[in-house]
Amino acid sequence: MPEKLPANAIRVETALRSLGAAGEIVVLPEKAPTAAAAAAQVGCEVGAIANSLIFEADGAPLLVLTSGAHRVDVELIARTAGVQKVRRATPEFVREATGQPIGGVAPVGHPAPVRTLVDNWLSKHQEVWAAGGHPHTVFPTTFDELVRITGGTPVEVE
Repeated sequence: MPEKLPANAIRVETALRSLGAAGEIVVLPEKAPTAAAAAAQVGCEVGAIANSLIFEADGAPLLVLTSGAHRVDVELIARTAGVQKVRRATPEFVREATGQPIGGVAPVGHPAPVRTLVDNWLSKHQEVWAAGGHPHTVFPTTFDELVRITGGTPVEVE
């Protein structure tokens, strides 16, 4: 566990404050590279974890915030996003687009805005947890707040 808030998490926290988000960054005792790991550490259902998945959509980054209980149907996402091809991004592409490592990609705090789709299923949870820019960090939020702070579009992902 990091002894102090990692630089990426500080950038995310700064972005959250500037966007008027209510949640505070929480440092977890262990990395949370999966929804199940995050859910176990924060004490919520896996479906209340907002997985941040970066895809390459016709060459551009596309962030899909999906419930940890779902798998993303890339063909459905391609149709929804109006692009020809959607594929899982490489770790290098993710880092370039977000400035954050896989396993810790936050919905905000990126070098430039990233087009975002938000899984409607997350609206079933009063509180959801999203990554905080580092594999050891998360923050609580809501579906409505995620849509607002990311400028995201609510969609079906599977």
